[in-house]
Formats: sequence, C-alpha cells, structure tokens
Amino acid sequence: MKKLSKEQAIKVRKQIKDKTPDFKRQESWRYKRLKRSWRKPRGLDNKMRRKIKGWPSTVNIGYRGPKVTRGLHPSGYKEVLVYNAGELAKVDVKTQAIRIAHTIGKRKRAKILGEARKRKIKVLNLREPKRTIRAEEIVEEKQEKPEEEQPKGREETAKHRRIENQ
Repeated sequence: MKKLSKEQAIKVRKQIKDKTPDFKRQESWRYKRLKRSWRKPRGLDNKMRRKIKGWPSTVNIGYRGPKVTRGLHPSGYKEVLVYNAGELAKVDVKTQAIRIAHTIGKRKRAKILGEARKRKIKVLNLREPKRTIRAEEIVEEKQEKPEEEQPKGREETAKHRRIENQ
C-alpha cells in the first residue's frame, strides 16, 4: 500500500466514514428502554455476535481510518486544548490548532483569541465572534486607559442624599 499525504488520507477517512454503518446496540430498535449507543453483543446465541445474515453489522477493525489521520481534526490540524494565553507559546502554527476549553470565561477567552490572532493560530471553536471581539476591545481599552475618574467620596453621596430627601 502506498503512503498517503495528509490531505489524501483525510479524504480517504471521509469516504470510509460515509460507508460505515451506524452501529446500533442489539435490539435497541425493539425496546425503548435500550439506548442506541453501541454495546458489544455477548450472548451465546446472539445473532449479531454470530454475524447472521440480516442482522446489523458489528464494530470491527476493518472500518478503521488511515493511521496518519487518527486524532486529527477534519481541517487537518491536531487539536490542542488551551486554558490560558500562556499555553499558546507551545502551539506549532503549521500542524496544530487550538480549542479553547469550555470552562473559560469571556475575559480570558478574549485574551486567548487576541493572542491567537497575533500569532496566526487557528481556533477550532470560534463561537460568537462579534461578542468575543467586543469583549476583547473592552479588555484592551481598560488596559490602555488609565483610571481618570475617582470614585465618589462620602461628601458627594451625602449631598445627593440631601437632594433626594428634599
């Protein structure tokens, strides 16, 4: 078998995936209490285990994709889970793409996105780009703009209270 380039291997993997059946749990179509998620049939007289004609196919190694593409995102990049902007230094731009962890909040997400944009790193779960850009701009404005307005002192609040009471 000839060696496949990464792009060709991804195409082959897609073709193989299109041909693979969706493996169902035995008799899940018959009983509502059984979920469709795959379980290996183990019974002595089990028709699926014995591969009897007319029964759904079982999982086996022949449906596996090319070795080159295992663990790759469909875009061809290897996924790297990122929790903070510091971890972007370890990412290889040519072969890896980042996925921002779901536990990250808006502010930290905005920092990570800004840093990724500077380093030209592909972000796989770039959701709600308008919102994150706005949040990023707010973070940058806060860093650039020194605090000019001092918080209100007791005198001002007391003055307001007097005005409101009258």
